[in-house]
Amino acid sequence: MQENTINADGLNLIKHFESLELNAYQDSVGIWTIGWGHTGIDVKEGKTITEEEADALLKDDLSRFVKAVNSLVSIDLNENQFAALVSFSFNLGIGNLQSSTLLKLLNSNDSFNASKEFIKWSNAGGTRLKGLVRRRLSERNLFCSFLEPIVTNVPDDWEKNYMNI
Repeated sequence: MQENTINADGLNLIKHFESLELNAYQDSVGIWTIGWGHTGIDVKEGKTITEEEADALLKDDLSRFVKAVNSLVSIDLNENQFAALVSFSFNLGIGNLQSSTLLKLLNSNDSFNASKEFIKWSNAGGTRLKGLVRRRLSERNLFCSFLEPIVTNVPDDWEKNYMNI
């Protein structure tokens, strides 16, 4: 099986949803975050970095997720499928990908049904969030190689019909 790396579309998707923050902040569940979604013991209140440092942190962080996705997936993926899984695990953690139905379906060569699993992971702190719905839909679109994967708007009834978007 081939070793994959994240492509430009995957990197753009991550940067779109993480946004660049040069000052540490607490995310929607209270985790201290900086740069392009970097977390860890080095991120504390009051910390500031440059854009170059943020890019270096992202590159370093992504290497962990690239390695994990390469080791967890037992089938060959196209570059968009791989990039979508890196974005998913970057946002949710490797453990969540590892235990997911998405991965089980994918490893049993059912990419169609695996693609439907992304949207189920749109909660934070027990609440479904519009931004996470957009991100999961965008990851699904990238996974499916849609030409314009990033979702900027969802329908007004997104809370009731998020599974049908």
